[in-house]
Amino acid sequence: HLSRKFSSEVERAHSTMMNADMDAVEAENQVELEEKTRLINQVLELQHTLEDLSARVDAVKEENLKLKSENQVLGQYIENLMSASSVFQTTDTKSKRK
Repeated sequence: HLSRKFSSEVERAHSTMMNADMDAVEAENQVELEEKTRLINQVLELQHTLEDLSARVDAVKEENLKLKSENQVLGQYIENLMSASSVFQTTDTKSKRK
């Protein structure tokens, strides 16, 4: 009778230890799952940020090209005005003195 009781106690202790081990494994798995979820969310957020930045770079490039084109037109316009104006005509001072 005592042997059976001892054996039963050993089995119960073994079962308790196994349950505790399983609980620890489950808790560790839960922590790992939460960490993976956090990392996945962080990666997705970084991907969205990268997409936003890429779109912004494209918009800035487009605006830059537009402004370059406008500057060329304005530069040509100013050059034409200057060549049409007598104020900006080059003069040869030596030939005027003679």
